[in-house]
This record gives sequence, structure tokens and C-alpha cells, in this order.
Amino acid sequence: MSHIPLSAKLGSNTVIENDVSIGENVVIGHNTVILQGTKIGDNVTIGCNCVLGIKPSINKRMRKISNSTRQLVIEANTRIGHVVSIYSGTQIGKHVFIGDHASIRENVTIEEGSVVGRAAIVELNSKIGKFCTIQTLAYVTGDTILEDNVFIGPCVSMSNDKYMGAEEYSLKGPHIKKGAKIGNNASLLPAVIIGVNTIVGAGSVVTKNIGDNVVVAGVPAKELTSS
Repeated sequence: MSHIPLSAKLGSNTVIENDVSIGENVVIGHNTVILQGTKIGDNVTIGCNCVLGIKPSINKRMRKISNSTRQLVIEANTRIGHVVSIYSGTQIGKHVFIGDHASIRENVTIEEGSVVGRAAIVELNSKIGKFCTIQTLAYVTGDTILEDNVFIGPCVSMSNDKYMGAEEYSLKGPHIKKGAKIGNNASLLPAVIIGVNTIVGAGSVVTKNIGDNVVVAGVPAKELTSS
């Protein structure tokens, strides 16, 4: 059986499956589905038409997913917008904000105070640190690491498959270090490392590792030199 305290407010047509835990003062919008095993902390707000705790599925061409049976955990004081999908095995920290139409896959970690913007996508096995900002329509590919205080601008795109499926390759997304900022519409190739407090200009294509405390721009991205 699920635990639903009297302080919880449930919208019309809300579905809560067995083995769900809901904290105090939780608000869940109309037509939202909370799937088996999901754990929701105190003072969480969830919008309408969301699906939380989705169990991933695969076909023969997709890689096997590890730890896919773990529960979805949403910690206290987090706010989730409307029409959001979040998969099982993911851990959402305290005071996180997730915008409307966002999608977060399995085995993702999003730490305290981070923001996932409207219609942004965070793919499986990615780690998002504290107080990060992922803006509207950004695509965070699988197996990506964002350290604390990283900023990802609107429509940024990342990739994790160096050979685009043509041959065997251990998938690895970008590693973006503490305080780095990625401008809108930038593209990051697989496994690139973006250094501490580095800035990547809008529309840039990052093809190789970038050091700390620099500004890069262009296609391919190169360090800007002062005149």
C-alpha cells in the first residue's frame, strides 16, 4: 500500500500506484500518474499531466540499462511543472525546479538547488551538481557530468557516441567542470572536458578539451585572445 498523508492535495484523476511514499504538504496536479516505488518528500509540488517513476524499456539495438529497478526519489521542496516525465532510478535533490515538458531519464542525479528548464532533456546516467541551470530546450546527453554551478544555455546540444553507432564505443558525454558556462546553441562533442569557470560562446562547436578560466568561441571553438 502507498502512504498518502492527510495534508497531501491531489488533483482530479490522479493515479497513485502501490508502494508510493508521499510526504507532508505535497501537491499533485490533475491527471498526474505516480508509478510504483516512487518516493516524494515533504512540500513537493507536482503539476498536471506528469508521469513519474517510469520503468525504462529497451530493444535489441539499445544498451542494457543497469540499476533500472531502483525507485525514483524526489526530495523536499522541489517543484515540478506540467507534462513532465521522470524515470525510475533517478534522484532529485532538495529545492530543485523542473520546468514544464521536461524529460529526465533513468539513473540521473540532480543535486540541490538546480534548475531544469522548460522542455529540456536530461538523458540516462547523467550527474547534475548543485545550483546548476539547464535552460529551455537544452539537450544533456547520456553519461554526462555537470559539476556545481554550471550554466547551460537554451538549445545547447551534447553527444556521447563518437562513431554515431557505426562501431563499438563506450558512450561518454561531456564533463563540464565547476562554474563553466555554455552559451545558447553551442554543440559539445562526446567526452570533451570543459574547464573550471570557462565560457563557451553561443553557437560554438567544442571538439576537444578546454582548460580552466578561458573564453572560447567559433567552429571549431578556439580560445579568444585579448587585443
